Amino acid sequence: MSLSTAVSPSANAEASDVFWNETGVGVWRYDSTFGVWVDAPGTAPESPFQYRFEYLCLIDNNNFDLPCLAATAECNAGENGRPVRWWWKLVVAGPNDWSRISPDRCVYLEKPVDVLGQIAAQIQTKFQQLPINAGRSVMQPSPHTLRGAETNFYAEAIEQTFGVDMLGQSVAIVAKPVQYSWSYGDGTSLGPQAVAGGPLPQDRWGEKTLTSHVYTQTGDFPVVLTTHFQGTYSVNGGPPLPIPGQGQFSSPPQTVSVWRTITRNYADTCLQNPQGQGCPGVAPPPP
Repeated sequence: MSLSTAVSPSANAEASDVFWNETGVGVWRYDSTFGVWVDAPGTAPESPFQYRFEYLCLIDNNNFDLPCLAATAECNAGENGRPVRWWWKLVVAGPNDWSRISPDRCVYLEKPVDVLGQIAAQIQTKFQQLPINAGRSVMQPSPHTLRGAETNFYAEAIEQTFGVDMLGQSVAIVAKPVQYSWSYGDGTSLGPQAVAGGPLPQDRWGEKTLTSHVYTQTGDFPVVLTTHFQGTYSVNGGPPLPIPGQGQFSSPPQTVSVWRTITRNYADTCLQNPQGQGCPGVAPPPP
């Protein structure tokens, strides 16, 4: 079942007002500067959950109770398998409010006590090395725009999933776009911000948006979108653990051609004066 709420801006709306999208996630906020509702959080959301794990059948450092291991059906994939039990709780919950995550999972290594800590220490570097697609920046109008006019830019980026091997473990990494930055190629930039922007109908091209830009000079400019991703990782099917910080990935430069407009007034129509400036077959005057 999906839930949606219709809202309308009001004079007393605040930036902290939050409504809900179809997946039950609060994303809408009111931008008082522009007087519009924005379908994005003001800041990147943090996970409300906390996780911990414990090794089962552990006697002391890397020594396990073998009869206990033999009785653990969840770890029968290999002789070096060691069972791990995960627990979770809300960050705001009390220190003893942990709940078990079933079923128990396994890790495989000669020193299984070290493996999850080593993965945690390496996961941020691994995240930055992934071939994450930064997405693309879309421009309206395109492929050309006009000097002095509002040019609407918006980002198209998607959530991506990767499977990697780390220290002999199967690690699933999910990268979710949460913030966006633009380098407009003329020495100005925008972001990082949570607003990705969005398309305008053609009859509204030229309106100011939260991600639009005005070029003051003509020429060709390389526009680069940098998308900031937050990640989670799961070891051998365990819970989704947060990856510290963000990964930043940039799209290849896209060339924007900025033109100028020239307005001239003529006394006659082309029917009255077929050789007049601006008529078919007549060379335009020098700029």
